[in-house]
Amino acid sequence: MASSEEDGTVEEKENNNKKRTKSALTTAWLTFYNIAMTAGWLVLAMAMLRFYIKKGTHKGLYRSIARTLKFFQTFALVEVGHCAIGIVRTSVIVTGVQVCSRIFMVWLVASSIRQIQNEESVILFLVVWTVTEITRYSYYTFKLLNHLPYFVKWARYNFFIVLYPLGVIGELLSIYAALPFVRRSGMYSMRLPNKYNVSFDYYYCLIIVMLSYIPCKETVCLEPTFKLLQTSFSCKTHLTHSKGSKLAVRMRSINKKVIGSISSISENYG
Repeated sequence: MASSEEDGTVEEKENNNKKRTKSALTTAWLTFYNIAMTAGWLVLAMAMLRFYIKKGTHKGLYRSIARTLKFFQTFALVEVGHCAIGIVRTSVIVTGVQVCSRIFMVWLVASSIRQIQNEESVILFLVVWTVTEITRYSYYTFKLLNHLPYFVKWARYNFFIVLYPLGVIGELLSIYAALPFVRRSGMYSMRLPNKYNVSFDYYYCLIIVMLSYIPCKETVCLEPTFKLLQTSFSCKTHLTHSKGSKLAVRMRSINKKVIGSISSISENYG
């Protein structure tokens, strides 16, 4: 009987050790990943700033940083893998849509259609993405290191309120600017008759993408975000009137959950 209890204890200790080792490795990898991505977007920010100071214009800026941008934005696909294997508690679908929409903008719009690379709208979403990603990845890095500066936390939960609509405007105007060039060139399009007996028009595909911003960007993201912000504010108001009570403890718990939800929803901007 005693031997059986000892075996159970040993097995439990081994399981606990495995879990701790796995957790340590996960934390180490996520810390490395977020530091690397923070550094990458800082490099992009410095390159854009240096280009503008040297040239005095935004024309040619996208082309000068295109390779670095494509690398770091595409590398963000790793985040979908993080969600899929469960080391990050975020929806695979939400993360996948957010990352793939960025990759689409980089590879199939801005980089493919050179005529729009000097548009102000392209520079707008570039600046928004850069500020967003530096804020987001630095927030995750400091949080994993258990040393989160107040300003970084504040920026994480407030910048997206301004950056989100600016990013959407920049992306939509860039796609809109690309439409005439896509229509004239017929790029990425297949017209009948052809040996595959398949028709595809990239021009209408871009229009559908633009229309998808209405339900995907506003309904799915903005509305729940502001509802959560409202709930968070409500919780804080209750706390000021019930300090030290059981209700205050309960409200603090709810408030933490709300902040966690906002973090997930505002993944893309802020």
